[in-house]
Amino acid sequence: MRYIEPIAKLIAELGKLPSVGEKTAARYAYALMEAPSEDVDALVNAIKDVREKVHFCKVCGNFTENEVCDICATRKPTTICVVKEPRDITALEKVKGYDGVYHVLHGVISPLDRVGPENIRIKELLARLDGVQEVILATNPDVEGEATAMYIARLIKPLGIKVTRIARGLPEGSVIEYADEGTLSRALSSRIEL
Repeated sequence: MRYIEPIAKLIAELGKLPSVGEKTAARYAYALMEAPSEDVDALVNAIKDVREKVHFCKVCGNFTENEVCDICATRKPTTICVVKEPRDITALEKVKGYDGVYHVLHGVISPLDRVGPENIRIKELLARLDGVQEVILATNPDVEGEATAMYIARLIKPLGIKVTRIARGLPEGSVIEYADEGTLSRALSSRIEL
C-alpha cells in the first residue's frame, strides 16, 4: 500500500524500532494520528526527556539521571554482577535477592560482528576490582555470552577474586531480559565458580 509522505515517514521511523515490522508500524502510526493531541505531545515529550536527561552511570554503565546510579550510590561494591546491557539489570533486580552492584559491558565479544574485548567495557571492570570479593558473570547463555564470560574469568581469576557464572536455570540461547523471575532467582542462587 502507498501512504502519503508524512505517514510513510512516520511508518518508516517507527519501523526502525526492534521487533516492529511494517504492519505494526502502520498500526502505531494510525493510532498516533487518531490519538488526542495531548497524548501525542506527552509521548514526544517523554522521548525528548529520555534523550536529554538519561545517560550512563560513570561507575557501572547503567542508565541514570545522575552522575552515579542509585545502585552504585547505595550498595557495597564487594560483589559485582557483570551483564551485557542495562535492561539485564532491570530483569535481575526483579528477583530482589541480589544486593551487590553491577557492571554493564554494553555488548559481548563477537568476532563475526567485529566486536573484540577492546570494544566493550572490560577495562572499566578491571579498574573497579579493588576490594571486590566476587564477580558474577551474568551474560546471556549463548555463544557470545559464554565466550565473553570465559574471557573475563581468565583475566580476573589470577587476581584471587572469586569468579562465578550464573547457573543454567536459563535455557541455552535465551536472553536474560525475557526470563521470568523464578528462573532468574534460581540462576543467581545456583551460580557456579569458574
